[in-house]
Amino acid sequence: MTDLPPEIQAHNQEMRESFYALATPLNLTLLLAFLALLYFRLRPSTPPSLPKGPAPIVFQTYTPRTLLKNNGKDSAPVYLAVRGKVYDVTSGRNFYGPGGPYENFAGRDATRGLACQSFDEDMLTKDLDGPLDPCDDLPPEQLENLKGWIERFDEKYLVVGKLVPFKKTDFH
Repeated sequence: MTDLPPEIQAHNQEMRESFYALATPLNLTLLLAFLALLYFRLRPSTPPSLPKGPAPIVFQTYTPRTLLKNNGKDSAPVYLAVRGKVYDVTSGRNFYGPGGPYENFAGRDATRGLACQSFDEDMLTKDLDGPLDPCDDLPPEQLENLKGWIERFDEKYLVVGKLVPFKKTDFH
């Protein structure tokens, strides 16, 4: 420190003196109170939390009978099957759920009805324990229509399972 010119040494001495003049117990107490007030004012009152997401959906194998309970009634999810894929269409409950224009397809295999653009009951499989409708008799324009529906469902809805025919050995 003694190697510095006297002007700089004098300036440094003034700076130390002014610091010590400001660093009084009262000033330090006020500074701590201000910092505490600032901390309590800016911190969040409750810790942020993320909203709970929907329950996880597990990919399952459905038969026409087990799919039927997912028809949107009594707050049940709304599922429908097309060409063996089971889609969760719950987000489209206004269309596919109770009271919607496509409500006949809820919890059912909608393949033939969508291909034929028909919402009639006779488009649905009657025998829930019988074989699945292969739709082999559909003309090319109806198969093309069905392809459009499948593309729309694949883009918009989650596949939650596959539809398989009931086998008598399933429950024995």
